[in-house]
Amino acid sequence: MDELGRKSVEDFKMANKKPIVVVMDNIRSMHNVGSVFRTSDGFLIDGICLCGFTPQPPHRDIHKTALGSTETVDWVYYENTVNAVHDLKAKGFKVFAIEQTEGSISLEKFKQINPEAIAHPMAFIFGNEVDGVDQNVIALCDGVIEIPQWGMKHSLNISVAAAIVLWEFVR
Repeated sequence: MDELGRKSVEDFKMANKKPIVVVMDNIRSMHNVGSVFRTSDGFLIDGICLCGFTPQPPHRDIHKTALGSTETVDWVYYENTVNAVHDLKAKGFKVFAIEQTEGSISLEKFKQINPEAIAHPMAFIFGNEVDGVDQNVIALCDGVIEIPQWGMKHSLNISVAAAIVLWEFVR
């Protein structure tokens, strides 16, 4: 384990984090929540906002996929996602929904189109597994980012979408 250079919980808490926050908007699956915690730990993300009926730690089904990352990644609960967006914007974050909408910006083009946005701390909102990001929340965002897809389904599991987006912004 020492050869892998893994951080202890204390080292993780003290480390300089990427100025990125993940917002989960009414996520149903505890496994998705745990997976996003684990990915956020892996990329040293600043924190997570759990909103609405999104499950909160501690819970054994979250722990199954989080594997201890609920102890490292800071998180906060909001009764609704609108309040989370207002708080993040007040703290200087640029907030983007990850969704398929008219006028969305394709992920691979985002940094070219919005170079000023990446100079700020960023928050990415991932929506409910069935309904996506709530339209009232999208209306408050600084924009919408879409992960390009060319298959039949045109949807990804939230944990997969979060990993793709977070990797794009931390690499």
